[in-house]
Formats: sequence, structure tokens, C-alpha cells
Amino acid sequence: METILLFAPLVGAVICGFGHKMIGEKAATVTATALLFLSALLSWITFLSFDGVTQNIEIFRWIESGSLSTSWAIRLDRLTAIMLIVITTVSSLVHLYSFGYMDHDPQWKEGESYKPRFFAYLSFFTFAMLMLVTSDNLVQMFFGWEGVGVASYLLIGFYYRKPSANAAAMKAFIVNRVGDFGFALGIFGLFFLTDSINLSDIFAAAPTLAETQVSFLWTEWNAANLLAFLLFVGAMGKSAQLLLHTWLPDAMEGPTPVSALIHAATMVTAGVFLVCRMSPLIEFAPEAAAFITVLGAATAFFAATVGLVQNDIKRVIAYSTCSQLGYMFVAAGVGMYSAAMFHLFTHAFFKAMLFLGAGSVIHAMHHEQDMRNYGALRKKIPYTFWAMMIGTLAITGVGIPLSGWVGFAGFVSKDAIIESAYAGGSMFGFWALVIAAFMTSFYSWRLIFMTFYGEARGDKHTHDHAHESPWTMLVPLGVLAVGSVTAGMIWYSSFFGHVDQVGKFYGIPVAEASAAAHGEEAGHGEDAAHGGEHHYVFAGKPGEGALYIAPDNHILEDAHAAPKWVKLSPFMAMLGGLVLALWFYIWNPSLPARLAKQQRPLYLFLLNKWYFDEIYDVIFVKPAVAIGRFFWKRGDGSTIDGFLNGLAMGVVPFFTRLAGRAQSGYIFTYAFWMVLGIAALVTWMSIGGGAH
Repeated sequence: METILLFAPLVGAVICGFGHKMIGEKAATVTATALLFLSALLSWITFLSFDGVTQNIEIFRWIESGSLSTSWAIRLDRLTAIMLIVITTVSSLVHLYSFGYMDHDPQWKEGESYKPRFFAYLSFFTFAMLMLVTSDNLVQMFFGWEGVGVASYLLIGFYYRKPSANAAAMKAFIVNRVGDFGFALGIFGLFFLTDSINLSDIFAAAPTLAETQVSFLWTEWNAANLLAFLLFVGAMGKSAQLLLHTWLPDAMEGPTPVSALIHAATMVTAGVFLVCRMSPLIEFAPEAAAFITVLGAATAFFAATVGLVQNDIKRVIAYSTCSQLGYMFVAAGVGMYSAAMFHLFTHAFFKAMLFLGAGSVIHAMHHEQDMRNYGALRKKIPYTFWAMMIGTLAITGVGIPLSGWVGFAGFVSKDAIIESAYAGGSMFGFWALVIAAFMTSFYSWRLIFMTFYGEARGDKHTHDHAHESPWTMLVPLGVLAVGSVTAGMIWYSSFFGHVDQVGKFYGIPVAEASAAAHGEEAGHGEDAAHGGEHHYVFAGKPGEGALYIAPDNHILEDAHAAPKWVKLSPFMAMLGGLVLALWFYIWNPSLPARLAKQQRPLYLFLLNKWYFDEIYDVIFVKPAVAIGRFFWKRGDGSTIDGFLNGLAMGVVPFFTRLAGRAQSGYIFTYAFWMVLGIAALVTWMSIGGGAH
């Protein structure tokens, strides 16, 4: 079953990419979509029936080189099972949604077979992501990691006639290569120190790495901290964390279904998955964990500030994704990996729905994306309006305060992260996330009010002919709406219950560990991240953990025991953002323009995304272009094509003519050269002492 689940999207990609001319475009796209739904069905069966015991399903022997011996295998544990349902559920719904969205795509001519190509890219993207999350070793994971990068390049640049789409695809590819270089260095370092790329061996060696010093860049480093940091650099690129975030908003150049697939459940969550997967190592790297926490909090705050003033509906949601990923990394940084996975899980539902809902709005408005040209659409497209409303209620965190688990999906998981940040002692992380929650509420409700309320703006003809999307686009919205409402409440205890509940969900025998009955499935040692002696256990046999969890995990229990004001803070932040958005866009709609005029420098600073692109252009792009131009003009043009070619044009013909004259055709000429050669040889042997 697991093999079918994994390779079904690849079969769909091959059928769409190479077989559509034989069976027809519609048959190919329907087949690919059906295979994705099959994969999603098997994923849910796997998730609901999984007993918590780690399984390794070997597909074939792969690398045999010296001491390196590894298989291409599927690693199935609770972490994998969670990612499987997230990836395949969103991907299958995006496939279905694309039937309606791409049918009315104005950017392509008939007869170019663009639909099968689009579905082939989607299916290949899903296969690469599944390869990543089911990997049993780091090289296999890197294969899926790079496959996702290639597929995202193809999808972001799908409208290859648009220069902006080509530029965005190149930008995403190049920025991610920066992060991938760090990831590759981390893999090399782990192999160098552990003599293995298998996850089980690396996890088992984590305590030893914490006591090892290595030389890197002329400095001594703690091995665990260095390797965890290098792996996180890879996660920074894929998950668009601060400094490597600039590709994410530009990825909006791709079709809207691509935005949902990349930003909701797949590519951008790969970094969060990597950090959670490597949690047994990160727990022994406290400095790296602290860096992850600070950078995640900074990313959440930064992206939320930029989202306040964006006018493109897809860019607002894109910066929202960047901010929410920061939340996940804060949870992972303080050691609450289950809370990070919880938010990843719930975020997939409401963020995919927001993107697909935005696509429905764009479809209704004839591909207009500027929210300043919307307004008064709630009666024109009521189903889309309610879907977007549910997604907004989820992302802003609407629920019953102090209940802990009664509310929309985002309320439950976001509160869990904020409480974990407080319990973990990261006050910077806590306050940054609370402020980001306030801004998230403001820009999310701003999107709703500018799009669906007020007066119609922009082109009157477009507004008059706005219409609801076809059923292939509305059904995915309905399915995702159910998840956005219920996912948090249903799985709250499993992800963020007490230690025994979370341990049971992940298949970790917490009860035996806390009783110090360390059987073959338990390990023990000093927890460098939290200080002091802790007993820790992993799912399955020693070193095969899906997540790190300690029986006396004080962060999890302290989060539940956090003061009431801490538990109320995200709800109050949400309420404050809602009231401010109402004031700006419903009660006093002329205020935003006046405020932007009064605070022009601040407005431009946020509108231009803190000028990161301009700074990078000065520091990296222009010097690189200048160096390339120098080698082109001076190296290739002046030196190679100029001087060397000119020299060759003069010298080579001279020696050619000289050699031609030597070839007279007369025997005495050749005899003369032979005598000269013998004389030279005898002279050299005599002078050099070779003759005795």
C-alpha cells in the first residue's frame, strides 16, 4: 500500500507528460487526478490505522561504497503519516480545482497542450515531496528536496511568455540553492562524523556529537550545534525564513493552484519537517535551537508587517504564509515539535482554502488581483465569500478563550505555539508572535473587507459580470472549510495534550520511561537543551525516533499551566486587529489613504518589503553582473576573441607556411633533416653526460 501511495503521483506525471497525445488530454488529466485521490485515500488509511511503531520498507538496495551501505526505503512513522495526509490531501484537491481554473486561463493559446503539462508538473511536484517525507536517509531526502526545487521552478515559471514569471522562477531556484548548499554541508558533516547517512544511525549518535568538537572555517565548533545549524540553513531556504525569504512573494507569478500547493502544504513546510525530523539531533544543540527560535520569531514579525500594506490579494496571503512558518519554527526551537507539526497540519487546511478562495475571486474578476479594484463581491460570489470567511476566522484565531481547544483550527494550534514560547522562556519569541497575531488579524480582515464589503471599485463591466466559480473549484473549498473548522479540535489532544497523550499519539512509550523501566525501546542521557538529567525515548527501537519527547517535558506541561493572561493574549491580539480593520475599512474607509500619506516613509518601507530586494540587488546582484560583464568583455571579448585570436591569426599561419615549405617532397630534404636531428641528439647526449 505504501509503495502505491508513493508512486501513484509519478505514474500520473508520466501519463500526463508523455502519454496525453495517445490517450487524449482530458483522459490524461483525469487519470492523474484520480491517482492523486487514490494516494490521498491510502494516506488517510495509513494515518488512521498507524500503530506508532516505526517501519522501514525497503524498495531496493541503493548505495554500496566502502563503509556506506544504504537502501532506497520508505520510513513510516507518525511524523511521516502526518505529512502524507497533508501533502496528498491538498495536492488532490488542487488537481481537482485546476480543472475549473485552468479551463478559463487567458494566457495560453489553444492547441499547445499546456493542461497536460501543468498537471504533469503538479503530479511530479507531489511525488518529489512524498519522496522527501518518506526518506530513510539524508541522501534520499536530498533527492526529494531537489526534486521539489526543480518542480517548483517549472510551476512558478509556467507562464514562460511572461518575463516576470521567468524571473520569479529563477529567483526561487537560485535562493533555494543557497539554502541547499548549507543542507548539503550538513549531510557531508554528518557522514564524516557518523560514517552513515541513515537517520537511525545519526539519531543514535546524537549524544556523541554533542561532546565532539570539529574544525570548520578556521574555528572550533561543537559538532551538534554546527550540524544542526547547517541543516537549518537548508530549512531557511525552503521555508522562506528571514534573509532567504525573498523568493516566496515572487512565486505568486505562477498560476493560483500552484500558489496553494507551494505555500499551503508542500514546499514551504519541507523546512519545518526537516527540523522536526532531526529533532533528536537538535535537542543536543541548544545554541542552534535558540537561533531557530529567534529567527522564526523575527520572520513572523517581519512578514506580518509587510502584509499590512500589500494590495495584491495573493501577495497578502503569501506573506501570511511566511509569518505562519515563523510560528512553526519558534515551536520547534523551544522543543515543542508536536506543536510545530500541529500548526503545520492545521495551516495546510486554512491556507490552501485562502489561496484557492483567492483564485476563485481572481477567476470571478477576470484575473484582476489588485484588491483596490474589488469591493462588494459577497453577493456576487457567496460560496467563495463564506469559504474565505472561514479561512480568515481560522488564520486569525477565532475561538472560545481559555478553553484551549474549542475554536477554529488556527486558534487551537497558534495558541499552543504562543503558550509553548512563553513556557520555553523565549520572551522575545512570545511577544513577537503576539504582535504578529495582532497584525495577522488586521491584514486578514483587511483582505475580507476590501474584497467583499464596501462599494464596487475598479472596472464596472468586470464587477457587473462577476460570477461564481464552477463546482470543480467550489468542492475543494468546501472540503478544506471542514478541515479549517474541525481539524484543531479533533486532534488537539494528540498534538498538544499532556505528555502521555502526545507520547501515545507518536508511539512513544512514555509510561515506561517515566517509571524508569527502560526496555529496548528506551534511551537515557543528559538533555543538553534543557539542562539536567532527563530520560528520553524515541518511537520504535533506540535511535529510530520520529520526534524527541521527554517524560518530564516541562515545556509541554508548563504551557498548559501558563497564566491566564498568556492564554488570553492571542485572542485579545486577534480582537484588536479585527476592531482596527473595521475602523479603517468599514467605519472610516478614507483613513488608510490619509495615514499612508502622513506616514509616507514608513508606508514605503513596508510596501517595499523593508527594501530587502534592493539591498540584495546592491550587495549580490549588481556585483555578480559586473563580474560577469568583466569576464565577458575583458576576458572573452578582449583577451580571447581579441588578443589571443589576433595572435593566433598571425603566429599560426606563419608556422603553417614554414612547415609547408619543409614539406618539399624531395628525398634529400628529409635526409637533411634526419642528419640535423641525429647531430642534435648526439650533441645533447654528449653535453648532458648521457654517453660513456
